[in-house]
Amino acid sequence: MADVPHPREVFELQGQEASEAAFEAARARGRLHHAWLLTGLEGVGKATFAYRAARRLLGAPRAPAFGVLGADPGHPVSRQVTARAHPDLLVLERMGEDGKPRKVIPVDDARRLSEFFSKSPASAPHRVAVVDAADDLNINAANALLKTLEEPPPRGVLMLVSHSPGRLLSTIRSRCRRLTFQTLPLETAARFVQARTEVSEEAAFRLAAMAQGAPGKALALAAAEAIVLDDAARAILAELPALDQGLALSLAERFRGGEGSAQFNLLFERLAERVHAHTTQRAGEGAWSLDRWAQAWETLQRLPREVEALNLDRTDALFSALSELRQAAQA
Repeated sequence: MADVPHPREVFELQGQEASEAAFEAARARGRLHHAWLLTGLEGVGKATFAYRAARRLLGAPRAPAFGVLGADPGHPVSRQVTARAHPDLLVLERMGEDGKPRKVIPVDDARRLSEFFSKSPASAPHRVAVVDAADDLNINAANALLKTLEEPPPRGVLMLVSHSPGRLLSTIRSRCRRLTFQTLPLETAARFVQARTEVSEEAAFRLAAMAQGAPGKALALAAAEAIVLDDAARAILAELPALDQGLALSLAERFRGGEGSAQFNLLFERLAERVHAHTTQRAGEGAWSLDRWAQAWETLQRLPREVEALNLDRTDALFSALSELRQAAQA
């Protein structure tokens, strides 16, 4: 299975020509806003856009073969951005310097913005900061970012990636120009996945559907073996109220190691999605005993947050959720 490249390493972007054209038109007219809020589903290409725009703002000439905001991967600016070595680019993200994801982007990181923008560009027409994602800022970090927005830096451009803009401070949203990024048709997103992985045509379409047409998320799901977990979720619900202990224990084994948390969250996501589809179908058929199913769905939504916040045992959480699903099936 192909690895998922970081957005700074991606030089193509499909289906977002309107957003790119709007940004380029503002830049060409000399009416470039100092802060841009990039919104849309996770994995639709917002961070990829941010790095594409950054390369152009940092001086890379346009390469038409790579689209409206395309730049040549071999250009010195592009190589510096890919290597995280450009002096006029600052990136804030949850990934720490040790290579491990943090729960939030802390305030100390956000405070770097003021110092960064207080300086003139070292070698480029602009200084650019990318926050990926602004949703990950804790409250103190969000207020520190707001201070930067209230004092727009000369020749400074701030790119805020947001999957859930409604969660941001209204004062942050009001100081940004918004660009909305659309999902792709499922067939297009599926072709995107199939061209970059070894999955079948059917699996690629399933992944695209899971990702709601967001190609980056579909590719990440492919790398996370989401098809395996979705098949497991389907098998669990098909067997209820019986429970395949062997299957449950094999799934629990996936929760170990560095990827254990992601696998746990993904399994619960697939279970919740299938329970939602099941209850929607039964409601349409006029079925009555749906309260237990609704309660089970809420548990599937809640448990991953509690496991992370309270450091609970993932295997115990899985069997707790499966017990509730069995009770729903018996109701």
